[in-house]
Amino acid sequence: MRRRLPASAPRALIAAGAFLASWGLIQHGFYAHHVLTDIPTYSTYGDRIRAGLVPYRDFSVEYPPGALPTFVAPTFFADYDVAFRWLMAACGVAMVFVVAGATRSRAALGFVAASPLLVGSMELSRFDLWPALLLAAAVAALAGRRDTLGLALLGVAIAVKAFPIVVVPVALMWVYRRRGWKATVWGGVTVAGVVAVVVLPFFVLSPSGLWQSVAGQSSRPLQIETLPAAVAMWLGDPAVANTHGSFNLVHFDTVAALLTALEAAALMGVWFGISRGPIDRARFLTGAAASVAIFVALGKVLSPQYLIWLVPLVALLSGRRAVAACTLLAIALGLTLVFFPGRYFDYVERGSLAWVVVLRDLVLAALALVLVRGSIRRSRDGTARSS
Repeated sequence: MRRRLPASAPRALIAAGAFLASWGLIQHGFYAHHVLTDIPTYSTYGDRIRAGLVPYRDFSVEYPPGALPTFVAPTFFADYDVAFRWLMAACGVAMVFVVAGATRSRAALGFVAASPLLVGSMELSRFDLWPALLLAAAVAALAGRRDTLGLALLGVAIAVKAFPIVVVPVALMWVYRRRGWKATVWGGVTVAGVVAVVVLPFFVLSPSGLWQSVAGQSSRPLQIETLPAAVAMWLGDPAVANTHGSFNLVHFDTVAALLTALEAAALMGVWFGISRGPIDRARFLTGAAASVAIFVALGKVLSPQYLIWLVPLVALLSGRRAVAACTLLAIALGLTLVFFPGRYFDYVERGSLAWVVVLRDLVLAALALVLVRGSIRRSRDGTARSS
């Protein structure tokens, strides 16, 4: 008996083709004039691992162990740059198929397909499509009630780049509301177990090296593109230093601490709010997207590639909230293109276009607010709204 293709297959194939066309366009013209790439760093990591050196023990790595395969795989090809770009393109196509299988919205799927045109050339030279794909697949699987698969993928995503950890409370609450405590405990064990499988071997080989990597990321100062830093760049002339692999403001540690406290309070507010009353699929998806949006908008580090993480998450939403979220994210991505990468060093050195960075960050804050309201809003009878 011949199997039927899923109903989403035709539009997924069309969207995948559109994504690849967009991917090709960002390698030419306006997009190719100014490129800031991390590929040389990835190549160095990959070459050292291929040479038999142990990450964290023999050389420092600023990313979690789950990211390492992304750096090693392109070393098996003659041209590392080209291989890496094709690897990220494959992640992007897979992300399109994940979204196509989880949403009926053609507009949302079109947004993902055209997203390279909004993200720009940085999408070619960052590995963030890999954790974005994993998190989107995890959230989609959980929304489809495939809890074990979703939680396992969430664990892998955390091991690749730690930010998906903010989705764990929302995911476990979603499991608890449908299946009770036993399933929730098992879900937590699944996430932790997957992370441990990836991370523990490196911890055993070099506990101090791995801890140094974690501590180095958690102790980063106020990065120059965060909202408080952008306001300071717009209104004044603060001292800027290149540390921790990014440009940061000097003597803004108190502001960084306050911003981190605000981020933590906002996240806990979402988690507490979503725990009140029943949770339907729409509310779970909105809560997951809201948690990541808060992490991006209110974190003390806001690199342009962080916006990539939000692309599939807002596309998984439905109704008017999806339209609003995709629109706000598209505006934020467009504003980012105004100053990054072409005029980034003008901003760093002279504060040029600081008002654009401020506006971009305010749009991200508005996106987070829209998603937070959607995740905690309940109808008067105590049931969750869906949209």
